[in-house]
Amino acid sequence: MGDLEIRPATTEDVPEIVAMLADDPLGAQRESPDDLTPYLAALDRLTSDPHQHLVVAVRENRVVGTLQLTVIPGLSRRGSTRSIIEGVRIHADERGSGLGTILIQWAVEESRRQGCQLVQLTSDNARADAHRFYERLGFAPSHVGFKLQL
Repeated sequence: MGDLEIRPATTEDVPEIVAMLADDPLGAQRESPDDLTPYLAALDRLTSDPHQHLVVAVRENRVVGTLQLTVIPGLSRRGSTRSIIEGVRIHADERGSGLGTILIQWAVEESRRQGCQLVQLTSDNARADAHRFYERLGFAPSHVGFKLQL
C-alpha cells in the first residue's frame, strides 16, 4: 500500500472525514459537510476519551480512509473487554484497493493490544457489499441489531 500511515484523526482531517461519511446514499441523508461545528465538537469528545480511537489512513498527505474503534470494558463473558468498529469509510478513489482490509486489520490488532476478547461491528442492512467484505475478514453475522432514534 505504499506510504500509507494510520494515525489518530486531527481537527484538520475533519472536512475530509465528513466528506467520506457523506459520500454514499445513506450518508448523504445523515451528514452535513457544510457545517463542521458538530463534528469538531464530537472530535473533542472523542480525543478526550481514552476508550475512543478515531483514526485516518493517509497517503500522500491525503486522508483516504477512516474508522472509529471503541473499547468497552464489561462484566459479561467473564468480565471481558470488547471493541466496536464504527464509521468505516474508504475514499471513492481507493475502494477495491485493499485499504479497507488494512484498516480493519489495524482495528483488530489494536483491539488485541488493548486486551479485547471480542471485536464487533454493525452494518446497515442495505450495505450488502460491506457485509460480504466483513465476512471475508472473518466476521460472522451472529446477532440482530436494533436502534432507537432519540
